[in-house]
Amino acid sequence: MAKRQYGVSTHLYHHQRLCCDHLLEIAAHGFEVVEIFATRTHFDYHNPASVADLQQWLAEAGLDLRSIHAPIAESYARGRWSGTLSIASADPDERAHAVGEAERALHIARRIPVPVLVAHLGLPRSQRGETQAGGDTRAAARRSIEELQRIAGPLGVRIAVEVIPNELSRAGSLVHFVEEDLALAEDMDGAGVGICLDFGHAHLDGDVVDAIETVSEHLIATDVHDNRGRTDDHLMPFDGTIDWAAALTAVQKVGFEGPLVLEIVGQGSAKETLARAKQTRQRMERLMADG
Repeated sequence: MAKRQYGVSTHLYHHQRLCCDHLLEIAAHGFEVVEIFATRTHFDYHNPASVADLQQWLAEAGLDLRSIHAPIAESYARGRWSGTLSIASADPDERAHAVGEAERALHIARRIPVPVLVAHLGLPRSQRGETQAGGDTRAAARRSIEELQRIAGPLGVRIAVEVIPNELSRAGSLVHFVEEDLALAEDMDGAGVGICLDFGHAHLDGDVVDAIETVSEHLIATDVHDNRGRTDDHLMPFDGTIDWAAALTAVQKVGFEGPLVLEIVGQGSAKETLARAKQTRQRMERLMADG
């Protein structure tokens, strides 16, 4: 069995414009894969030249592009999101705009092979009602995913709907969405819809082990971070209250062999954070070896 890969989301550098040095830092700390967080203030996925640069940077760093995180806002600056985007919005114009941004992010896959697009169905409970005209609905989410799938499938990209703290996106709700709402008889060109297990979000919503077991048949991606059960802090694993020994045992039990991608915030400089992330990876590997 191949050794499990670990990765880092560029969420770590979200407050900056992505550059080659960021990817070189990630690789220098022993990580093999990366997730690109598609926010235009961080990475301008509208610009073909930026995508070409990204291809070169990945090659220089020796990193594989594991996933693209679909846009969830127009911008991120000074620790704040602006112009939230929801592909589950009941408002037709808001939904169409959010889907259009996700489609533009998918265009990265025309140049750089990537297996997964991670997508949120709606906004977290903490953001609900701030900017939306009509809230989020399951019907709007289904229509959006079907539209995105028609583009993702021919590109060899699978869509992973992410566990987030709202009623559409709890672990059990996402399983129902994939199995019942989409009602897919078979994958489109082998690129169907699965689930991204966000450990921190699952912890905010209840039991992480239960969430892993619930989504197990559809689990194709992970976002790994910690919190103390109250706010979405994106802490380093072991800095919050998730039982990582139990969670990692569950990951092994359900047979998920894909990369574990750290979606963490900076703690000190990026290099200091990545040094801690390297140690965290080693601790996780020891736990899974013991488990």
